[in-house]
Amino acid sequence: QVQLVESGGGLVQPGGSLRLSCAASGFTFSIYTMRWYRQAPGKEREFVAHITSNSAITNYADSVKGRFTISRDNAKNMVYLQMSSLKSEDTAVYYCNARFQTLGVREYWGQGTQVTVSS
Repeated sequence: QVQLVESGGGLVQPGGSLRLSCAASGFTFSIYTMRWYRQAPGKEREFVAHITSNSAITNYADSVKGRFTISRDNAKNMVYLQMSSLKSEDTAVYYCNARFQTLGVREYWGQGTQVTVSS
């Protein structure tokens, strides 16, 4: 059974930091590209960060560049999102995504974890 389980969300003050984790199981994690997305209330889900299967390449949405860092540990089947200098506009549900593309696309989503940035 494929599972992506996010954790680490919560309430944090502006300027603070949080580290999100995503635990993967039920598929060959090490060959999948991993992404974080987020969805704020009343808005569409948006891309946050991406990391290739071997961690060679990462990229970020402009809105989080320089503040967020994506990383992974293939030995532990984990992907992380370190978030710093958080702003109120970072408030959203954060989702972990796994994608593998060959002739077709295999894609999995987690259930999300809430991040609220507020004083």
